[in-house]
Amino acid sequence: MTTKAIRLASIALGASLTLGAFAIPVFAAGDDSSTTPTCKKGEIYDQKTKKCVKQQGANVTDENRADYAYSLAKKDHRYEEALAVLDTMKNPNTAEALNYRGYVTRKLGRTDEGISYYQKSVAMDPKYTLVREYLGEAYVIKGQMDLAKDQLSTIKTLCGNTSCEEYRDLHAAIMNPSSL
Repeated sequence: MTTKAIRLASIALGASLTLGAFAIPVFAAGDDSSTTPTCKKGEIYDQKTKKCVKQQGANVTDENRADYAYSLAKKDHRYEEALAVLDTMKNPNTAEALNYRGYVTRKLGRTDEGISYYQKSVAMDPKYTLVREYLGEAYVIKGQMDLAKDQLSTIKTLCGNTSCEEYRDLHAAIMNPSSL
């Protein structure tokens, strides 16, 4: 390789590295789907306006409220606040809202109550794999491994394999109940 070719290769490599350094922050800044901002108590994150707004009286959809409540519980462990947000829904009887209410009550140590919400959610949407994972985890907590394994089997059927996240998570909980 000639000196000129080496010099051109070095310039090309340097340009690629420089452009790559600028491209990464732009991509990361534009990807807000993985985290929902956390608002102060009494506020809710409005996905439409991308701002925190007063929880009561805000023109925020029930789906937005359910998603935010789940985010509070899952990410921040703010279970009581999550319940308060769920309580502001116009229609709290959706498969997702009931699943999230079950998740929150289970995390508060009210496992039997959580199971009742999960069962209502399953009745509304038998193909909803996340609720089946959480129902299975509640059964693991109760020591009802046969019922947990039934949920695992159903998830496998719904996913068509054992590689979906809900299957993997419930399988891990069955294998190591102390992880819950």
